Amino acid sequence: MADQDQNQANQNNNQEPSFGLQRTYIKDVSLEMPNAPQIFLEQEGPTVEVSINVGGQRLAETIFESTVTATVTTRVEDKVLYLIEATQAGIFEAANIPAEQLDPLLGIVCPTMLYPYLRANVADLINRTSLPPLHLTEVNFQNLYEQRLQQLAEQQGQPARQDSGIVLPPGVTRQ
Repeated sequence: MADQDQNQANQNNNQEPSFGLQRTYIKDVSLEMPNAPQIFLEQEGPTVEVSINVGGQRLAETIFESTVTATVTTRVEDKVLYLIEATQAGIFEAANIPAEQLDPLLGIVCPTMLYPYLRANVADLINRTSLPPLHLTEVNFQNLYEQRLQQLAEQQGQPARQDSGIVLPPGVTRQ
C-alpha cells in the first residue's frame, strides 16, 4: 500500500509544471570598427542605434534554446564608429507547461532572464574598444512580445490579442 501511494505521489510530481535555466552562453558576437583609427580624431559626439531581437527553438521535448540578439551601431556623422552584434543564448527546461503558456514563457520570461548577461557582454566589448562606455537600457520583453503578436495578427488580417496569454494562478494580479 505504501509503494502504491509513493508511485502515485511520484506521478503527481511528474505532472507538476517545472521551468529552469540550464545554461547561458554567448552564441555569436561581433565587434567591428571599420573606420579606426581615423574615426578617433572626430570631435563630434556619436549617435547610437540599438535593435533587440528574440528567437528560440525546441531542442528536445522539454528543452528549449532562447536567444536575445542586440545590434548596436554607433556613428559619428555618417561614419560607423563601431558595430556590435551579440547573441546571448540560454538552454531552458520547461516541462508540463500548458500549451497556451509555453510561447509567452519562451518569448517573455526566457529573454528577460538572458538580457542581463547580454548587457554585460556588450558593455565589456565596448569597454575593450577604449571608447566611452555604453550601457543598454532595460527592455520590457512583455511589450515586445505583445507587439510581435499584434504585427503577426495584422499580417494575417486577424484582430490582435489583448493579453500575453500567460495564465496567472488565482489571487495573483498583473502589474
